[in-house]
Amino acid sequence: MRDYIPVNKEELPEQFELDLADETFVFEFNYNQVGDFFTVDLYNVQREPIIMGEKLVLNEPLWQGSINSRLPAPTLVVLDEAQKETFITFDNFMVTTFLCIDDIASVESEPTLGEEL
Repeated sequence: MRDYIPVNKEELPEQFELDLADETFVFEFNYNQVGDFFTVDLYNVQREPIIMGEKLVLNEPLWQGSINSRLPAPTLVVLDEAQKETFITFDNFMVTTFLCIDDIASVESEPTLGEEL
């Protein structure tokens, strides 16, 4: 199991500080009722915007199309580790889909016994 970032979807918009790789960031989560999707705004600790309105998409890392040295070091991605969901919805977010800190190597990338690193 990966660690995940707890988001209280019942209290949106929700803003909180989070330490990632020895840096503090401010996250603000929002929900678009019409489109049934979540977004996140990312700020540095001084509340200066880094990336605004990033849509959460299942199995796609946040900010994957952005090149910005101020982004958090660990990969953040919404996952359903049971692999049953196909989309993030209000009903399944923080129930079966979670914003995870993707710090576990995939099975394919792990060396097998006797294989060189």
